[in-house]
Amino acid sequence: MPVDMTKHIGASIVLALGAIVSTWLIINTIADIKAMERTVQVKGLAEQEVSADTVIWPVFYKDADNNLDELMARVDEKNSAIRAFLVLQGFDDEEISVSAPSIVDKYAQEYNQSERGFRYVAKAGMTVFSHTPDKVKAAFSQLSQLAKQGIAITQDDYQNRVEYMFTQLNDIKPEMVQLATQKAREVALKFAKDSDSQLGKIKSARQGQFSIRDRDSNTPHIKLVRVVTSVEYYLAD
Repeated sequence: MPVDMTKHIGASIVLALGAIVSTWLIINTIADIKAMERTVQVKGLAEQEVSADTVIWPVFYKDADNNLDELMARVDEKNSAIRAFLVLQGFDDEEISVSAPSIVDKYAQEYNQSERGFRYVAKAGMTVFSHTPDKVKAAFSQLSQLAKQGIAITQDDYQNRVEYMFTQLNDIKPEMVQLATQKAREVALKFAKDSDSQLGKIKSARQGQFSIRDRDSNTPHIKLVRVVTSVEYYLAD
């Protein structure tokens, strides 16, 4: 049968027009989606100063002697004196834990053979774990009473430093996250205003990790809590 060329050409034109229209629709749809997804990413910072609620205070000292029995007897006497001092400062037995003394026999070491000094060196003492940092600060200022009894508390050793902690982070988390989010929104509103746009809804939000550090080196009992929230907003013309 002869082919009807007119119908064939017409069908081709229809298919071509359909493809053009489809392409145009796809392009405009993509353009609309991109226009809808104009966004701005901002960060909001929240900081709060808090007081430490828990403290660990290592109360340690060193002593030395050539006679181990005499050294250990002196360690027991000094431990009793330290405990009495701590009780006088208001600490309960539950807040005080005695550590086993660490004894070093310098004669058993291969180095410093020419400068041995005392043969036995003891490191002993106890640790205070308290939820009342003010008591520790007060007791710390009275260490001269132990010094008068011949007990020199080690303070310059990193392992024996007083450690202040803040353990009530969960109580202030919601308020700080809300504040950080508000700060982020303020930044986003300013950006939208400067770019002649309208701020839309939140597309995504991410809470950063909380950090707790000393406010400064002179006041370790005062902590600075910090969190950064990242928020992405839609923008509209």
